[in-house]
Amino acid sequence: MTALRPHVEDLYAEELAALRAADDRPKPPGWQLSPWAVVTYVLGGKLDNGFEVEPKYIGQRRLMEIAVATLATDRALLLLGVPGTAKSWVSEHLAAAISGHTNLLVQGTAGTAEDSLRYSWNYARLLAEGPSLAALVPSPLYRGMQDGQLVRIEELTRIPSDVQDTLLTMLSEKVLPIPELSTEIQATQGFNIIATANDRDRGVNELSSALRRRFNAVVLPLPASLDEEVRIVQTRVEKQGRTLQLPAEAPALAQIQRLVTVFRELRQGRTDNGKTKLKSPSGTLSTGEAISVMNAGQALAAYFGDGTLRAADLAAGLTGAVIKDPAPTAWCGSNTSKPW
Repeated sequence: MTALRPHVEDLYAEELAALRAADDRPKPPGWQLSPWAVVTYVLGGKLDNGFEVEPKYIGQRRLMEIAVATLATDRALLLLGVPGTAKSWVSEHLAAAISGHTNLLVQGTAGTAEDSLRYSWNYARLLAEGPSLAALVPSPLYRGMQDGQLVRIEELTRIPSDVQDTLLTMLSEKVLPIPELSTEIQATQGFNIIATANDRDRGVNELSSALRRRFNAVVLPLPASLDEEVRIVQTRVEKQGRTLQLPAEAPALAQIQRLVTVFRELRQGRTDNGKTKLKSPSGTLSTGEAISVMNAGQALAAYFGDGTLRAADLAAGLTGAVIKDPAPTAWCGSNTSKPW
């Protein structure tokens, strides 16, 4: 069976191999590629031998240079932005280019406990043999420190604040204490953390000032221009359409421009010509959501139409993307109806 979503280090293995072969610039300890090659991998470009590297992120080059330079220092990287601005996508590609894999991942949720960041125990072995390294179950951060690898933390601000602060010693002193064994794990060269966070969704927890100081924050903005956003949506939709094997034509550029224009006008609260004010929805209407609406429209056209994406197919998905707030339900008493 073919994986629905292969790891990016497998999906772009040819590009990573070509960059490694052509990369003659200095590499930080533990890195697979030099900082220049990492930025080239993320933003795309042509190598001296003519090999074309596909862009994974379309945006400001300086932002990627700052992000990569941060990871070459002793500070961790925090990618900030509204939902759908490619924070997770960028962090995954940075890990693939720098460490060669993306396997060390902590998914932040309201239920994330300290064990997920530090270590846990094999309790059967712990009861049988007592505390020992053999009974310890390492977390992704433990393994990243031990092996000198990048560790990704998704949705850092969804982790409870007291659990977030577990990271302080790892980031400042580069050690993970194991008091039960009177020992510690010292981070080896190559270890660092890439975290993603947003402050627009409900259920987020503020980072403490002490933790913020240990991160260098890079804000990934929404695309600056219509053309840039159209290019992003077109590139991602075409690639995902091939992956999903949708039996539909690639969406026409005019349809993509129409959808992106609607998204941008709703975000701005006015039409492009500035003549009409619009009510902005509570959601972010991000580029990622535009890609999802295009994919849904393609699926409708493929399986319930003639394979050609039309405005009606886009409108069906657009409603769900724009209207995020739940409608009030009615509670019926004897002769009254009240909002619940």
